[in-house]
Amino acid sequence: MTSHEIDYHIYGEEMQYVEIELDPQEAVVAEAGSFMMMESGIEMDTIFGDGSNQEKGILGKIFSAGKRVLTGESLFMTAYLNQDGRKRKVSFASPYPGKIIPIDLTEFGGKFICQKDAFLCAAKGVNVGIEFSKKLGRGLFGGEGFIMQKLEGDGMAFVHAGGTTAKKELLAGEVLKIDTGCLIGFTKDVDYDIEYIKGIKNKIFGGEGIFYARLEGPGTAYIQSLPFSRLAGRILSSLPKGGNSKGEGSILGGLGDLLDGDNRF
Repeated sequence: MTSHEIDYHIYGEEMQYVEIELDPQEAVVAEAGSFMMMESGIEMDTIFGDGSNQEKGILGKIFSAGKRVLTGESLFMTAYLNQDGRKRKVSFASPYPGKIIPIDLTEFGGKFICQKDAFLCAAKGVNVGIEFSKKLGRGLFGGEGFIMQKLEGDGMAFVHAGGTTAKKELLAGEVLKIDTGCLIGFTKDVDYDIEYIKGIKNKIFGGEGIFYARLEGPGTAYIQSLPFSRLAGRILSSLPKGGNSKGEGSILGGLGDLLDGDNRF
């Protein structure tokens, strides 16, 4: 095994965090801003990229960091190394309501493909790279663009998703159609493409866009019920326009606020 072998426990229901137990000299790498808490004896170290190419010199580090820039992530990640002589724990939190999904890369042939902002943390040694789409339609209309994240190695990785998650085991030739934003990730053998929604009424009045994500087995796919982009869109649409309140849906508007005691000055 080239990746560090870590133990973990996930806590919570809708606002989850993952607690990772590190043996002496074990380490975990995480996205900036995901850190929650850690016990004494663990040392933080900011590194280029994902830490998987640290032994290859400065060129390996720059290449690893450059791949992360293409996925829209920071040049740097943070490594948490247990320098103590006993087991120590460090925890990382999901950035918005949803679920944290543990991915054992050894169960998926050493590779898992996910949307570019899904990665949370992983055992040091896991390669966090990029996966280019070879299909023009998927790249232009797939919601994830030409580039998705690729997790490779033989260790544990953790991804986060919005709302409730579903794990779908697809048989050979079995097809699953989903909203493009609801895709979390899939294993390397799954064929991912974009399918055009039929019917002019569906396109104009359906309110679901004009493309499906089409997954064909064999393989495993993970689906989320509430993509962050959808949540953010609902919040933005509910913000007052020009500083005026919407009256919380009341047909009385501002007068309704006066009647129900919602008076803020």
